[in-house]
Amino acid sequence: MIQFSANLGFLWQELQLTDGIRAAADAGFSAVECHWPYDVAASTVREALQETELPMLGINTVRGNVEAGDNGLSALSSRLTEAREAIDQAVEYASLIKARNIHVMAGYASGRYAHDTFMDNLSYAAGRAAGLGITILIEPLNHFDAPGYFLSTSVQAESIINELDLRNVKLMFDCYHVQIMEGDITRRLQRLLPIIGHVQIASVPSRGAPDVGELDYGYVIKTLDRLGYSEPIGAEYKPVGATRDSLQWMSALIR
Repeated sequence: MIQFSANLGFLWQELQLTDGIRAAADAGFSAVECHWPYDVAASTVREALQETELPMLGINTVRGNVEAGDNGLSALSSRLTEAREAIDQAVEYASLIKARNIHVMAGYASGRYAHDTFMDNLSYAAGRAAGLGITILIEPLNHFDAPGYFLSTSVQAESIINELDLRNVKLMFDCYHVQIMEGDITRRLQRLLPIIGHVQIASVPSRGAPDVGELDYGYVIKTLDRLGYSEPIGAEYKPVGATRDSLQWMSALIR
């Protein structure tokens, strides 16, 4: 059975996080995920999740100093203390709300030092999360939306995951980013399925609802179903207007 997760970083942005969780439940989503929930007390989020019986699939580590242009810290060799603090914060929060995954954000960096720093921080994150049943995710971001981001392709992510060889470090396969950078989505899903921890969708190139654009998500979702992928698929798109008015894609894609 195909299931979807509402990414509340983009959906129902006009609502408080807890009200967004309730709205997602009312709309028929099977799970939720978000970006940076840290301004909301974990106990309040946990109550909303328990009330709606929705799991929280994942949260992100903080970006850092956003006004200064940060978009993650874990590949920045000069920011090790801050990166570890961000990981500790995410692990603590995730454990309180029983989130399944943490996306460790790499940031804007390049080169060997960045690679080694990211590897060290991922090892640290995996160690902190392992005893709690939490998976660490890494996500390639495309160079149009995030120019200079350290992790940009699924090939690079696969190499990192294989080099680390840790059971709880996996790939966040965001079809939107992968399509822009590499294409060949269904073959990549098939080959990378053993290391995929979460799949997200949005239209390409607009990042709108996934029933338009250059990718046939009906075919992609059938491929995931055929491959045996059974986790909720993350709807991480930017609705035009009210979120509720953009949800016709849910029924269209599971026909």
